[in-house]
Amino acid sequence: MNKYNERDEKDVLRSEVLEGFSEEMIELIKALHKERDSFGEMGIDLEEKSFYDILKTLAHKYDFEYPEDKLIKLAREVKTVVDDKAKYTDWSQRDDIKAELKVALILLLAENGYPPVDRDEVYKEIFEQAENFKKYRGG
Repeated sequence: MNKYNERDEKDVLRSEVLEGFSEEMIELIKALHKERDSFGEMGIDLEEKSFYDILKTLAHKYDFEYPEDKLIKLAREVKTVVDDKAKYTDWSQRDDIKAELKVALILLLAENGYPPVDRDEVYKEIFEQAENFKKYRGG
């Protein structure tokens, strides 16, 4: 997009500029479709895939291993907890509900041995991601 927007005025209608832009857009659309469809192969829905991505990213960021099958199961359970605690319209303004969400997530993560080493940063990032996910998903 930036390349297209930053093109020289005299290049606006040049075919190679338009073709290059078209090819890049087609590749971007293909990549988006592949990402969108990737969760189906895993047996999870789009929201569960979002939590899976968060958990997997944190494992890489903080350099610990967590089995793939357990990661998928945990992503499903995190989504269930977040949906349950954030079901009220005003949940993001209520400290009591946010506190319940944090406690429920801590218990769930502990039950599943995630992370396998105690890292407060991991818990903090999971809480932030869970809150942001529900805020911006409109639910």
